[in-house]
Amino acid sequence: MKCFYSILADAVLMLHFAYVAFVIVGLLVIWTGHFLRWSFVRNCWFRLAHLGCMGVVVVESVFDVTCPLTTWEQQLRVLAGNGQHYQTSFLQHWVHQILFYRASDEVFLVIYVVFFAALLLSLWVVRPRWPASR
Repeated sequence: MKCFYSILADAVLMLHFAYVAFVIVGLLVIWTGHFLRWSFVRNCWFRLAHLGCMGVVVVESVFDVTCPLTTWEQQLRVLAGNGQHYQTSFLQHWVHQILFYRASDEVFLVIYVVFFAALLLSLWVVRPRWPASR
């Protein structure tokens, strides 16, 4: 059963990494797509999902809420017998190094707010196409 919890914890970690990658790479794709005239970067559902994901991060940071994915992963690691200190594989080690960079809460809050402002700017410059009303 401990192996099962460890696998679930790794899956949550990868989901968390994918979430962060979607937010960061998404903004790069939006701006690149704007200049290369990729039509999908103007898709309203993609843009709203992207903005919403970053909005969740900003709200968590402003209200000092630990990300539920982090909490869930830590609980699964405890159930797996790893405690809160990671006995990690190569992949898990590097995903954690990237995802959980050490800096003060204030530094992260500034980064998140600036990034969110960049997303809002992208909504103005690279305007999404809204579905036509019927």
